[in-house]
Amino acid sequence: MNIGRESLRVAPALALTVTYNREIRAGIKRIWENVFDWEHLPILHETHFNAVELLDIGSWGWRVALTKQPGTPDRRMVLELQADRANARYRVQTLAGDGAGTEIWTLMEPKGPHRTAVEVRYYLPEPRPEKLIALAETYRCSCARLWDEDEAMMMRREALTARAATARNLTASAILHFGALSELRQRLPILVELDGEEFRILTTEDGTLLVHATTCPHWLGPLAEVEPEHGILRCPWHGYRFDMRTGDSVDGRGYRLAPAPLVTVHPVTGEVSLFPTGEPDRPRSGNSTVKSPISGRKAQT
Repeated sequence: MNIGRESLRVAPALALTVTYNREIRAGIKRIWENVFDWEHLPILHETHFNAVELLDIGSWGWRVALTKQPGTPDRRMVLELQADRANARYRVQTLAGDGAGTEIWTLMEPKGPHRTAVEVRYYLPEPRPEKLIALAETYRCSCARLWDEDEAMMMRREALTARAATARNLTASAILHFGALSELRQRLPILVELDGEEFRILTTEDGTLLVHATTCPHWLGPLAEVEPEHGILRCPWHGYRFDMRTGDSVDGRGYRLAPAPLVTVHPVTGEVSLFPTGEPDRPRSGNSTVKSPISGRKAQT
């Protein structure tokens, strides 16, 4: 993009180490939503980051204390994101700690409703050319992986938001039948759809058949492939945790999974069926820390 460092007011002492260009399969509105979502950093990007704590947030951006892997004190840094919505760009500056003085600029250009060109520039306080060359490929690979993970999250949110709008007009589903229990067990876990909602059927450690919703009610994160730990499901995007038997939140943030259908086993034939519960759709909203200046440390399992 034809924007010079003078327009960005980058300090002369900072050296441009690498530039990363890419077209993201998401609209700019969705990207801005992602930019302000500091909470996902140590969860979705857990190979890079270990913990995060929100220090301040507003329409201007946010400031966080972020610790990179492996989570030792020397890997802690304070980052500040400054958003320039009018010019479709934002800056992440390392204010203190590991890499202090670094500026990462992201420039955006809308290409369509679900396409946005991005250019990411890394400016480092490093005067040695040989060191900059060594760092360039590391930053390029890291940037590509971060955008891969963010893009997948944004695309899923787009798809599920559109599907939810369509599902509101669906009529109630019929009862689902799965044949004999002994045969079904050999196929588990499986995914099914009922009333426009996806569910997973699986067995617990004691062999009990269980059904749970596969969409996190916080940001529509994917739970279909999450391995339960002691009956708890942990969303891979933000770390929100749920009791898979009840759907209730177990981390105090108040969200709840969609009510699961009733699973029955016929006492004579052994046939397994799923029945819509008819349970009123109890509120699934809760308390997100995305917009609140409180601790957002990585959830423990």
